[in-house]
Amino acid sequence: MTYYFVQKQLEKNAEYMINEVGATKSFDLGFREIVVLDRKVQVYFVNGLVDDLTVIELLKTLVSINDDEVEKEKVVEIIKNRLVNLQVTPEQALDKATDELLSGLIVIFIDGEDEAYVVDVRMYPGRQPEEPDTERVIRGSRDGFTENIVSNTALIRRRIKDKGLRNEIVKVGKRSKTEICISYIDSIANEKFVKLVKSKLQEIEIDQIVMADKALTELFFKDGWNPFPIVRYTERPDVAAHHILSGYVILIVDTSPNVIMLPTTYFDHLEHAEEFRQTPAAGTFIRWIRISAVLASILLVPVWYLFVKEPSLLPESLSYIGPKEKGNVPIGLQLILADVGVEFLRMAAIHTPTPLATALGLIAAVLIGDIAIQVGLFSPEVILYVAISTVGFYVTPSYELSVANKIMKMFILIMTIFFGVNGFLISCTLSVLFLVQLKTLEIPYMWPLIPFNLPAMFRFLFRIPINLDKRRPRIVRPKDMYRQS
Repeated sequence: MTYYFVQKQLEKNAEYMINEVGATKSFDLGFREIVVLDRKVQVYFVNGLVDDLTVIELLKTLVSINDDEVEKEKVVEIIKNRLVNLQVTPEQALDKATDELLSGLIVIFIDGEDEAYVVDVRMYPGRQPEEPDTERVIRGSRDGFTENIVSNTALIRRRIKDKGLRNEIVKVGKRSKTEICISYIDSIANEKFVKLVKSKLQEIEIDQIVMADKALTELFFKDGWNPFPIVRYTERPDVAAHHILSGYVILIVDTSPNVIMLPTTYFDHLEHAEEFRQTPAAGTFIRWIRISAVLASILLVPVWYLFVKEPSLLPESLSYIGPKEKGNVPIGLQLILADVGVEFLRMAAIHTPTPLATALGLIAAVLIGDIAIQVGLFSPEVILYVAISTVGFYVTPSYELSVANKIMKMFILIMTIFFGVNGFLISCTLSVLFLVQLKTLEIPYMWPLIPFNLPAMFRFLFRIPINLDKRRPRIVRPKDMYRQS
């Protein structure tokens, strides 16, 4: 029989914990019963999620009441005063108390009381903060988010000591009950946008989101087969703090080192922390180089193939572009095979142990490429342009965006192979239209280019000096995208 509220009879609470939670069946669910001034007290906790020493000290303190106190009629007040911990919360709902128990807190039941006491002594297993591999900088902090939601909020709070910073916890998943922290600054983030994020989280109905951040974004946006990332991930606390101070909302998912920044546009994925660790001039230069590399990764191969098939489009000064000899394999097929081969090597490098990855790279770069040219499978120009395009993908700060750009490039290339100039123009137009119609929580995906916002676009193209950066982007409504800081 299930009770939804804490019962005064301790046996009924124990029956619920045994039948519904498995207190005597799961080896990791700890249970202790002690007697305090002739009152039975039951303590439940999950081994591995709590600080053992703190629990032991708490039990010692409760047991010592028998030696120090004699007023048995005030036993409840005495016990409450002896729960020496930073966070003690009374809870009447039994199911909520068990949710907290399974999240790493301890739950204390007192015989004759219809309230349980939830004490936060959690200490999740995990690694120490370290610099993320995908967002390294030459100069800057070397800490990064971990799989511990408590540590992650502390890393942000350390950088933002604003009294308006809010860290609100919600649980998603009927069985997994994954904790998600919504972080924002109350006086900066738009209230309507914050409410929209909360309502979308509450609408999620699913058993589990064990795959954490990625599963959450799919449930959050329901974007189907859209290859472009609607959210931006980061493992750097300084990047997350910067976005919170700019009016964004951050979602921190427990068990994931990647936090989600909302809302996100296409241009947000092209920024990198390194640009803000250099002087404004150097940061602007790095950003322009990065934008050029991203454009080259998408358009270089299709445009080169177009010039190969339509030499009349080339000016006389560029007539040298294109293979000098006709190969055994059509150029279009060479390009597709080379791109697929690069994907093979990329996936192999991911799954190859680190000591062997260098050897794999040498085999790919020296042996496979060179031999493929010698046997006539590929022409040298094909290897060159595919390699430049691939470098452009690796220059893209967002891994998710680089994969989406690769899909776009393949689409444009295939259309160009089959339909020539018309295919190139049509595929480019369709790609732009697809990006324009995308929205991330009511925000146009191509903002500030479409709809055009000059101050925000200028802010993207140039790394503005901090002393001159007096404005904060307001990314809540297209007509209200910018406001004074």
